[in-house]
Amino acid sequence: MSSENVQTKWGQFISLIIVFFFWGFVGSANDILIPVFKKVFTLSQVQSQLVAWAFYAAYFVGSMIFFLVSLKLDVLQKFGYKKTLSAGLLLSAFGSFLFIPAATMESFPFFLTALFTVGLGFSIQQIVANPLAIKMGSPQTGAHRLTLAGGINSFGTTIGAILLGIALFGMGDNKKTSLSLEDIKLPFIILGLAFIAVAIFMNFSKIEDPAKEEEEVVKVAHEKFNILDYPQLYLGMLGIFIYVGTEVTIISNLPALLHTAEFGNVLEDAIAPFIALYWGSLMIGRWNGGVNVFNTSNLVNTALKFIVPAVAFGVIIGANIFAAHDVSSFYIYPIWILLFIAISFIGGKNAGKTLMLFGISGVVMMIAGLVCPDPQIAKFFFISGGLFLSIMWPSIFDLAIAGLGKNTGKASSFLIMMILGGGVIPLVQGSICDIDLTSPGGIFGITWTHFSYVVPLIGFAYLGFYGYYCPKILKRQGINHVEGGGGGH
Repeated sequence: MSSENVQTKWGQFISLIIVFFFWGFVGSANDILIPVFKKVFTLSQVQSQLVAWAFYAAYFVGSMIFFLVSLKLDVLQKFGYKKTLSAGLLLSAFGSFLFIPAATMESFPFFLTALFTVGLGFSIQQIVANPLAIKMGSPQTGAHRLTLAGGINSFGTTIGAILLGIALFGMGDNKKTSLSLEDIKLPFIILGLAFIAVAIFMNFSKIEDPAKEEEEVVKVAHEKFNILDYPQLYLGMLGIFIYVGTEVTIISNLPALLHTAEFGNVLEDAIAPFIALYWGSLMIGRWNGGVNVFNTSNLVNTALKFIVPAVAFGVIIGANIFAAHDVSSFYIYPIWILLFIAISFIGGKNAGKTLMLFGISGVVMMIAGLVCPDPQIAKFFFISGGLFLSIMWPSIFDLAIAGLGKNTGKASSFLIMMILGGGVIPLVQGSICDIDLTSPGGIFGITWTHFSYVVPLIGFAYLGFYGYYCPKILKRQGINHVEGGGGGH
């Protein structure tokens, strides 16, 4: 491949990562909508978590439909990557526009339908964009490109929360504390138009479809495939389910935690900075992992591992200051960032070891958040879960598909279906929060809402176990999987 070709591929890749940015933007928008809908529609905490359920269940349904259709018709070969991606964007645009009648009718089920439709569009985009990012250049650097795209996705989630917070509540002296559903219309009209613009841009971009021969080879190999033959895969599917569920539940239930008297009665209009810090923690971790993409000396690599997270933290603080939020309490957070950097050095580029260490770290952070007597510190222990989750996706993916050879494509589609965990696990935590409504006394001297963070604690414990156990499974299969593509990212 000539250097000119590689350049062209980077040009195409930049057009593709716009889509990753949108996934992030909408993901954090959900976290702003949850406390708003809870207040406007007087919902219990578990009912408010139906927002996450509608969005993430759509991924499962969309992947399942795509999988069933692909048994009869190879969609990507028939219509091409670009057209399929554009169709997914247009479906998400349609879902965004459904927010307008939902707000007019003041209907919570209609809002959930709109979110489900946006999520369906995203599931199509995910199925196309993940393999496309890997195929846009040398296979050796495929995982790096996916990590880089993940970093852009996290940038979207970080600033998405702040921008939607400004759009709904205003900023500075003009800030509103109450909200009418009418205020939701304009941001989603703009979002719908943006989806259409990107779909048109995609259609006219220079993105090429990967060669068809590869697909044909894979198709032949798919005929005899039994999940139960691959413990790394079925345990990895549970890993993705728990990973996405843990990532979503920590932040989906955070507004309810901060709203308790114990944590300072933080209202809906003041929640955006905390959402931005949580998703920003994932951005810090992914940018830190993305340093490994660049071929630098050890000294430069080590320096960047400190500089890049500092820049990412600066982006979070800067965006909040722009939105006129008081973030003086955030200045203690670099302590957690330094701890994360230290543990990522120990994990190195070993996917299993990294996953195990980050799983254990997550357990420690959740326990600290549960037992810390000062709620102002405890909330940062919970938010720091985002740092330790940040690079788990590629590590789990990397281990789950190791040794699957030509069945890798099919295994990947099963793993994407497991994004469903983002809809299920927040409902479990939300139902624990709701015990406060019937038994206000709490448990172990803390509220049930505070105690509900035992749910992500259990999630981290499983992810640490998978990181420890999966390499042993692979060893038994004769697969030496030390230097994993995902571990350092």
